[in-house]
Amino acid sequence: MIVRSRSPLRLGLAGGGTDLSPYCDKYGGCVLNATIDMYAHCTIEMEEDCEGVFFDAQDIGEQFHSSLTGELPLEGRLILHKAVYNRVIREYNHGQPLPIKVYTHCDAPPGSGLGSSSTMVVTMISAYQKLLNLPLGEYDIARLAYDIERVDCQLSGGKQDQYATTFGGFNFMEFYDENRVLVNPLRIRRSILNELETQLLLYFTGVSRSSAKIIDDQVKTTSGNTEKPLQAMHDVKQLAFEMKERLLHSDIDGMSKLFQDSWVAKKATSPAISTPLIEQIEDRAISAGATSLKISGAGGGGFMMLFVDPLKRIAVENALEDLEGTIHPFKFTQEGTQSWKV
Repeated sequence: MIVRSRSPLRLGLAGGGTDLSPYCDKYGGCVLNATIDMYAHCTIEMEEDCEGVFFDAQDIGEQFHSSLTGELPLEGRLILHKAVYNRVIREYNHGQPLPIKVYTHCDAPPGSGLGSSSTMVVTMISAYQKLLNLPLGEYDIARLAYDIERVDCQLSGGKQDQYATTFGGFNFMEFYDENRVLVNPLRIRRSILNELETQLLLYFTGVSRSSAKIIDDQVKTTSGNTEKPLQAMHDVKQLAFEMKERLLHSDIDGMSKLFQDSWVAKKATSPAISTPLIEQIEDRAISAGATSLKISGAGGGGFMMLFVDPLKRIAVENALEDLEGTIHPFKFTQEGTQSWKV
């Protein structure tokens, strides 16, 4: 049997960081995000005469092979692949090993700021769900992915990515204590989506980064007694509400202005979010005609989103041409994770 799955990556439009514990546990968090047509992919082949378990992360050139011996130690390479496999056989296959080959790849590199790691976990769960006919709804898949990353693998991070890729589309998400999450889908007119796609430029800085250190720094600064980073996080949350209103009222210019306010507030939550390269990109883009920009994800590198007047887009692209980054065309998507049998 062969099954495949794909799950969309997301753009964090506003509120990123407020989905981190302990901030969201104490104050409540909210995030506005949207999925795009870049994906994490998974194929699972199950053969009864297969003598082991085989993982192949084709985009990063890493492989793992084991005999059918039950749960796999969470060490060495491909820890996320192992952790997903362990959870599946423990909770849904009576602890019995599965004779499978799992192939994965992602359209964006690790550390992209598009939620690629969480999206990969979700797309693997989605493939196992189809393979074993598991009774998992959207909230179940997202929560399982969160537990695998944050509990089983002890990886730092928030909650939005797992829910964004599982549900898909534009969503306003609320995060509370005891891991309570509410996903509110937003219905956006096609004309507004067209204008957003026309005005937004997605730029990869050329630098992948580990989000864990930045996230740990945000947690430290916003949970301590330092008032400025905590107030900045409150501002980030308030701007998410305002960004949602601008979006629903088709106020693209208002969204662009709030983008810049959100970027300023986000940088105030941790000194590691911006870098000299990011500041150089910002200076060049704004000078060439971009109206606002911000990092998607934790910061430090990865992808940046720029609001640009379509008549000045070429000028902005030319201003960034000699840097190491690249521009990535994209479209918004309405579907979340999908899986199917071949």
